[in-house]
Amino acid sequence: QVQLVESGGGLVQAGESLTLSCAASGRAFNTYTVGWFRQAPGEEREFVAAISYSVTTTYGDTVKGRFTISRDNAKNTVYLRMDSLKPEDTAKYFCAASRYGTNWYNRNGYEYWGQGTQVTVSS
Repeated sequence: QVQLVESGGGLVQAGESLTLSCAASGRAFNTYTVGWFRQAPGEEREFVAAISYSVTTTYGDTVKGRFTISRDNAKNTVYLRMDSLKPEDTAKYFCAASRYGTNWYNRNGYEYWGQGTQVTVSS
């Protein structure tokens, strides 16, 4: 069992940066793939980024080159550094963990979810 808690969201202006954290409790978190998703009101939950236990990373097309995912297994924490933020990045951001890492891009590939943290980017 894994519990996830996101933090670091807030209100920023376009062009600014923000770093989100996903703190995990539970055994063997360092063996899990962790993903970030986001969901704006009325929209589907969108894949943002993922990082495997071996630190392989992948990104959604809309954030590639602006966002960076990383992990610190000693702290059981995964980070999402977001640079050059745009108003269209406004959403609630969720982290999720997958024991088997078989489908990084789909929400159904993750067994555990946090409650989310709101990111709002003003123009």
